Amino acid sequence: MPVQFLGIAATHDGSETTPRSGPAFDKEYTLRLAAAHEEHDWDRVLFAYGSGSPDPAPAAAYVASKLDRLHLLLAHRPNVSYPTFAARTFATLDQISEGRLTVHFITGGNDHEQRREGDTLTKDERYARTREYIEIVKKIWTTREPFDHEGEYFRFHDFVSDVFPVRQPRPDVSFGGSSPAAYAAGGAEADIYCLWGEPLARTAQQIDAVKAAAKVAGRVEGPRFQVAFRPIIAPTEQAAWEKAHRVVGAIKERRAKGEQAGRRRHGSAEPENAGSQRLLAIAEAGERYDRALWTPTAAATGGAGNSNALVGTPETVAQALLDYYDLGVDILSARGYDLLQDAVDFGRYVIPLVREEVAKRDVARTPRGTHNLAVVGG
Repeated sequence: MPVQFLGIAATHDGSETTPRSGPAFDKEYTLRLAAAHEEHDWDRVLFAYGSGSPDPAPAAAYVASKLDRLHLLLAHRPNVSYPTFAARTFATLDQISEGRLTVHFITGGNDHEQRREGDTLTKDERYARTREYIEIVKKIWTTREPFDHEGEYFRFHDFVSDVFPVRQPRPDVSFGGSSPAAYAAGGAEADIYCLWGEPLARTAQQIDAVKAAAKVAGRVEGPRFQVAFRPIIAPTEQAAWEKAHRVVGAIKERRAKGEQAGRRRHGSAEPENAGSQRLLAIAEAGERYDRALWTPTAAATGGAGNSNALVGTPETVAQALLDYYDLGVDILSARGYDLLQDAVDFGRYVIPLVREEVAKRDVARTPRGTHNLAVVGG
């Protein structure tokens, strides 16, 4: 199966290791970073969502209007707009991008962060709402006749949209989470299920849990899988590990100065979401796993988001990514700490190695006698 690569569409140059040098929305940097991904063979970039952060939808529209090939993954939290409005926003953006949109629905794993924008539901209620929200958005994208909806969280009457996606029958829906409630909602509704980078055995367990939830929901085929990492690469193993320790040192230094906003923004020292709790438990149990997984980056950030690293030469990191591909993961998400340069380096040195090996695997899996069917049939 083909492999795809997801990068980050940050709106400024700041990261866990470096304060941003300009405003929260730096238009020139946003486009430069996205263009670097397009130029170096990435498939799509994520426009992330955070309370108080620049709105990702117009940022994605801006990039879509400037670039021709790069696909867009737009993060959206269902508490911030009604699904009838959101579905039209997504369809309009898919029109602007000429069918290059995927929507990533974020349920929200921290009560304090959700309440910043007026969301007071419990975690399980939020997952139930997200599931209903996605069902509505899908129906709006694909229904040409007015319809009513009387649900647990949303009610409306005689609605029909006048704008529809370019992509048919609809854009893909992306979803993430590491709790039973997340598996149930995403297993039922997601086209792509997103996981943070964990050791191979634990990733396999999560994949099985999502597949089981999809089966319970009556799906014949479950979602595709995406796993996210923070790659730290260098020409030699020694240089890569020296770089990794510098990264952790910089993260700790910023946090010591009170510059690291992640946990402070969420209003608690300990993470509430299952994904971050899993990352911290993995880090507590050990620093290194499998071929190249390294957990001190996650520990240093308090398990904030995508934070486990893959450390080594491009060849080592590529082989580590292929280990996840062999588990059934066909979308590999990567984000460095120097956002622009790391996107260039990863695209230049890692992506070609992974694509080459995936192509070899695909050829090896093709049954004998099928390679020239088109020629014979002609």
